[in-house]
Amino acid sequence: MAGRSDPSAPAALWKRHIVRQLRHRDRTQKALFLELVPAYNHLLEKAELLANFSEKLQPQPNDVTPSTHQGSWEVGGEEESSPDSDQVSSLAALRLKWQEEEEGLQLVCGEMAYQVVQKSAALGTMQSELEERQGRLAALEARVELLQEARAQHALKVEDQRAQNAALRSAYEALRAHSEQQEAALRRLQEEARDLLERLVQRKARAAAERNLRNERRERAHQARVSQELKKAAKRTVSISKSPDTSRDGIRQETETQAVEPESLEREACEKWKRPFRSASATSLTLSRCVDVVKGLLDFKKRRGHSVGGAPEQLYQSIPVCVAARLPTQVQDVLDAHLSEINAVQFGPNSSLLATGGDDRLIHLWNVVGGRLEAKQTLEGAGGSITSVDFDPSGSQVLAATYNQAAQLWKVGEAQSKETLSGHKDKVTAAKFKLTKHQAVTGSRDRTVKEWDLGRAYCSRTINVISYCNDVVCGDHIIISGHNDQKIRFWDSRLPSCTQVIPVQGRVTSLSLSHDQMHLLSCSRDDTLKVIDLRVSNIRQVFRADGFKCGSDWTKAVFSPDRSYALAGSWDGALYIWNVDTGKLESSLRGPHCAAVNAVAWCYSGSHVVSVDQARKIVLWR
Repeated sequence: MAGRSDPSAPAALWKRHIVRQLRHRDRTQKALFLELVPAYNHLLEKAELLANFSEKLQPQPNDVTPSTHQGSWEVGGEEESSPDSDQVSSLAALRLKWQEEEEGLQLVCGEMAYQVVQKSAALGTMQSELEERQGRLAALEARVELLQEARAQHALKVEDQRAQNAALRSAYEALRAHSEQQEAALRRLQEEARDLLERLVQRKARAAAERNLRNERRERAHQARVSQELKKAAKRTVSISKSPDTSRDGIRQETETQAVEPESLEREACEKWKRPFRSASATSLTLSRCVDVVKGLLDFKKRRGHSVGGAPEQLYQSIPVCVAARLPTQVQDVLDAHLSEINAVQFGPNSSLLATGGDDRLIHLWNVVGGRLEAKQTLEGAGGSITSVDFDPSGSQVLAATYNQAAQLWKVGEAQSKETLSGHKDKVTAAKFKLTKHQAVTGSRDRTVKEWDLGRAYCSRTINVISYCNDVVCGDHIIISGHNDQKIRFWDSRLPSCTQVIPVQGRVTSLSLSHDQMHLLSCSRDDTLKVIDLRVSNIRQVFRADGFKCGSDWTKAVFSPDRSYALAGSWDGALYIWNVDTGKLESSLRGPHCAAVNAVAWCYSGSHVVSVDQARKIVLWR
């Protein structure tokens, strides 16, 4: 009863639906007989009326005249009998007419009865169809109830999953915040350790220099004493004994003693001179620390007076750490790294840290561990699509060019942007560090190239060009920019104007400078790579291949670390590698890329290659 009284109950709904269907059937089928039943009743009334008339027209026994009296009526009553005969004939005609009408009515009644039978048969058929449909409706209603129950169960499961996802998301955010804090603390500790190590190396260098000075002074004093003793010995008178052999032996012994003594003293001084340098360099240091040690010693020499006055700038010269690059042959890892197209990829100086940037306005940092890419950190806060990424020479900062008319600077370990270099009026297409981590260069589609002082986030110089820039690279004092007007321009940081222009066929999409800064690799839209010898400022080689085609205006090509090979990605997802020495195509790699390859990177150790494409894939090759 509670289910029936509740209008929202499923049983009440389908029962009401059946009642409505029955009422609709009654209305539709009753309308077929609304005209037939009154006509049939009218015919029955007429038939009853005709029956009454026929009963009245039956002849009565007292209405017939005897034959004996007929003759008497014939003579005198001819004129009187004629009206009665007319009435009898009219009644007979009416009777015949009524009989004909009765027969017609019977025929009509028969036809109507036949129609009633047909309608009854049709009604039975429709009744069976209605019952069948009602059965199907009941089955569908039962199925609807089952589906509603299943939907309710699935809704409960979805709610449970959402609650679990919310809990997991909150836990993930907490872990992420904790990991960021730990990474920031680790970074601070590493910086503190680096500072302490630098101070320790500088102190050791100072101590070694002071010890060397003391040893030098002691050696000079000792040599002065030895020279004085030698002078005194030379002035000393020698007594000659009677025996010539003994006197000769005595003189030879004295002379050998005087000759050996300075040599032994000199050898001892040299050993003392060398010992502080060995003690100062006997620490276990990495390659970067060795660079810092050498730089500290050079700074110490400059402070001692071996250079012109002025504070030296902190330069990070590129030290060749790759003797021979290894050609990639197989895929080690494939990931869908970003939410949309990936435009840039770059290895850090230590060859184990990798940065990728794309149209989703994110920069992902990856660690190359055991032939796999492990996500390390996500740098957020970019105002537009990322077009290029670059590490500073120490690997502690990341610089990215974006489509929001600016370049942005991040510190590794911090998720939010550290500085924003704004000043361009159009999309920034390239951003590169110079040989110091305090200076950078950007190129833009507003037809300018800008030099930046990162310490003050200040534009120190703006270079106006007649064509917009697609890529830039930096040397010691030189800036090289590739442009849309099919030209490569050279700029000197110390001179106001362009120093040289090299024309190439096709719009320049990327530039790559070798580590010895003697060769430049350019990629252009004429589907060629060109090697330019910077010593003679001339195109040395042009690389082509069947099937190779630039997929976009920002396709990146790079040198191998030892400058033996040139690497670029094609529009069909293949990688092409040319031998720089022979000029021949070394190999072509086809793997998981199913879209155009936008950028490639070759690690500084020469062991790994990474490629990114327009379908959000990042592929690690070995």
